[in-house]
Amino acid sequence: MLEYVKTILSKVSFDPRLFEKELKKAIRTLVADEVRELKNWCYAQFTDKHETVLQRCFVTV
Repeated sequence: MLEYVKTILSKVSFDPRLFEKELKKAIRTLVADEVRELKNWCYAQFTDKHETVLQRCFVTV
């Protein structure tokens, strides 16, 4: 499931609102270990484009 989420986020990264929507959905769907791995991956991949979105979505993780 995590790999699928990564694929989706990569494909929607052009649109900040869609990216945030999909990221929030992924955080709700994945188990805790996967969310931590997703957080690390997202910060490595998207900090330059979506840092504020990442901070907003991962504030409680």
